[in-house]
Parts: sequence; structure tokens; C-alpha cells
Amino acid sequence: MSRILSCWLPGLLLTAALPVLAQAQDQPQAETPEYGPQLQGFEYPYTVKHFAFESQGKSLQMGYMDIAAQGKVNGRSVVLMHGKNFCAATWDSSIKALSEAGYRVIAPDQIGFCTSSKPDHYQYSFQQLATNTQQLLKALGIQKATLLGHSTGGMLATRYALQYSDQVEQLALVNPIGLEDWKALGVPYRTVDQWFERELKVTAQGIHDYQRTTYYDGRWKPEFDRWVNMYAGLAKGSGKTVVAWNSALIYDMIFSQPVYYEFKDLKVPTLLLIGTSDTTAINKDIAPPEVKAKIGHYDVLGKQVAKLIPQSTLIEFPGLGHAPQMEEPAKFHQALLDWLNKTNPVR
Repeated sequence: MSRILSCWLPGLLLTAALPVLAQAQDQPQAETPEYGPQLQGFEYPYTVKHFAFESQGKSLQMGYMDIAAQGKVNGRSVVLMHGKNFCAATWDSSIKALSEAGYRVIAPDQIGFCTSSKPDHYQYSFQQLATNTQQLLKALGIQKATLLGHSTGGMLATRYALQYSDQVEQLALVNPIGLEDWKALGVPYRTVDQWFERELKVTAQGIHDYQRTTYYDGRWKPEFDRWVNMYAGLAKGSGKTVVAWNSALIYDMIFSQPVYYEFKDLKVPTLLLIGTSDTTAINKDIAPPEVKAKIGHYDVLGKQVAKLIPQSTLIEFPGLGHAPQMEEPAKFHQALLDWLNKTNPVR
């Protein structure tokens, strides 16, 4: 049984996941706020509703934003899938651009993330998250949609398009992780317990330093700070333990469930939007030097995976990093909308 619950979460202005740096990049971070286990206290750009459903014997709630099309309505829907260190709110500029272009936009927070439930035990799989999202869309009366997935959301969007191919019109992937199989390339495994211990130690400074180095090639913009605050505030808040536990389970899912081998099976027009300076690779920090040197090269990975996907288009953003939609939103959204218009299926 499922239902839609409508509510407004005051103070929920999520973004990618980095700290507050009003000072110089490498100075200690200012004290970050604390948020509740479902990001209570953090302001989102649009009203947050909750979809209530049963899964794995638990009563869960999935937070989401449902933004109506503006301007010349085209009757189409776009579903946005966020990354591991991001939330639905980090899509704020994309939501605005797509809505103004005539699309209805659905931006959910997946179970285990942000404004959604953090179960004490849950068998995470991309199949399960895809099923949860499909149930949400069914409850909202959406039979077909375009998917836009970023980072880990790119892996989920790929799995969704494979699992529900008849319900997906177009697939767009923004610097998706999983363009390579890290385990097969020699990256060591971290146990869930090891991930849990690591996640309990998350700090705003650590988040900022990791993202600046890995995501943005050493660069930083002040507008990224609020996304760090989001992640750090959730990690240090009243739900710290359950947040860290869910994060550990999710990291295990990401590492253990590659979609790389199934890119060849995608049946929908697919767009790869790649910031070429990105070097993200799960567990790269514990990989041997010779393995670390050969993983996370998005300037190469985008081209390689584009050849694997039957109906693919590759758009590269030279010099941009893991989140080109946040670094250069105008350039990014122009490229995305141009492709959406060219590949829109005839209804």
C-alpha cells in the first residue's frame, strides 16, 4: 500500500555536499549547522512532499519535489536522480531550466538519503531503488519519463532504464560513476563495517577537501559551500549513527553492483554529459598506486562508454568537473535541452 503525503520541510536548502568556506579554501571550516535524520532544518528550493510505501517489511517515506511545467507546456516529464553526496535540492538550477522549458520535473530523494527514510536495516540494490522510484511515478500518474541521473544517480538511472525500458523515453547521464568496474580493475573492497567507521568520522572540512580535489580539479566556488553544509550537517546531526549506517550500505551497493557490463543493452536514446576534469572512483584512496593511476579518468571514460551504448551522444565539457550542471549551469542546460528537443520521441 502506498500514498502521497504532502508536507513542507522548513530550512532545507540542499546542495551537493561541501562545507562552509567563507574564508580561504584551505583554512579550517566554520562551525556547520546540524540537521535532523531526514534533513529537518535544511531549506529546499521547492515544496517537499513525501511518498509513503512499504518495502522489505518497513514503512518508508520518500521525499520528493514535483514542479509543474512553466511556459509552453510540452506534456513531458523529467525525473532527476541525485548522486551519493548530493540531494534532490542540488538540482535547483536544473529544475528551473527544465520547468521553464515546459517539462514537469520530479526530483526524489532516494531511500537512505536526505529527506527520505533511513531504515535501520535495508538490502540496498539499484533494482530496489528503481522499483521504489517507479512506484512513486505510478502514484503520480506518470507512465513515461525522461531520466536525468548524476553521479551515483547515473548508475540508478541506467538500472531503471534497463529494468523499465518501456517507461523511459530518454536517458541522460551527468558524470555518472560506474563507467568502469573498479573491483575488476583491482580496487580493494571495504566492508560495510569499515565504511560505517569511516562515515562516522565525516567532517565538513573533509568533504570540502575531497570534493575540491576529486570533483573540481582543485577549484572551488563559494556556491558549493551550502552543499557541503547539507552533507556535513546531516552527518553530525541527531541521526548521525543511522545516517552513517545507511551511507555504508549504499557505498557497498555502489562498489558491488556495476552497471558497466549492461550499457550495451540500453534501448533508449542516451546522452553522456561529461566534465572531463572529474577523477571520481570509489575506494581510489585505498587502491595500490598502479591501480589508482588508471581509474577515474573521465576524459577517457566518457568516450569509451559512448561506444558501448547503442543510441549514444557524448557531450564533453573540457575543464569542468564532477558536476557541470552546477559549475556552468547555463552552458550545461543549453546542451541538455538541445539534445532533449532533438531526440524527443513522437507521441
